[in-house]
Amino acid sequence: MRKLLALMLVFSVAMFSGATELLAQDSADVADAGGYQILKQYFIDGDWRFMSFVLICLILGLAFCIERIITLNIASANTDKLLRRIDENLKAGDINGAMEVAKSTQGPTASVLYEGLKNAGQGPEAVEKAIVSYGAVQMGNLEKGLVWISLFIAIAPMLGFMGTVIGMIQAFDDIARAGDLSPAVVAGGIKVALLTTVFGLISAIILQIFYNYIISKIDSIVNKMEDASIALVDVMASNNVFK
Repeated sequence: MRKLLALMLVFSVAMFSGATELLAQDSADVADAGGYQILKQYFIDGDWRFMSFVLICLILGLAFCIERIITLNIASANTDKLLRRIDENLKAGDINGAMEVAKSTQGPTASVLYEGLKNAGQGPEAVEKAIVSYGAVQMGNLEKGLVWISLFIAIAPMLGFMGTVIGMIQAFDDIARAGDLSPAVVAGGIKVALLTTVFGLISAIILQIFYNYIISKIDSIVNKMEDASIALVDVMASNNVFK
């Protein structure tokens, strides 16, 4: 996780350095530039002092999202195959072999099934209690980092709105200094106001999409974990594991 965050921070530094280089380009170069260069130009026009905070929120949020997606994909074990292998061992009377299968399989479902098998000698009530207790622990692990993603989703548009307010204040200051309400006087402040809002909203939308995907992935894993837990108790009962 730390390595991933470090890579994302390096990426943000690279974007900042590229954006500062863009300040040296004249307007003709910007007009002929590609989409990436135009995006950097808008970043500078929106006042990098505010836009940089929005970008940091986006980068850190994406780092947490990528870490969660990778972790959840690893945790998505094939529960049908896992239960089939456990059933084969239990039919052969090899409960230790069934425990070894669950222990050697990655993912929260396998960990929950292992806890259930470990308490098989104490009866079905003990198995169900162990599954419920350890399932709650695994739920907490699956949801780790979501609070930070939610924080960045909330902060990014707030920072954009703050830039909007400051941009409007600058526009009114320009009007007061010039004593004129011409578009040329207020254009700069209003441009800062609009660009910071747009970048803040875009960052929040991107992170929200990833957040919803992660939530749906967690729900899918939890449902499979619950189904597998019920199936395990049935398999243990059908193979006379409880005595």
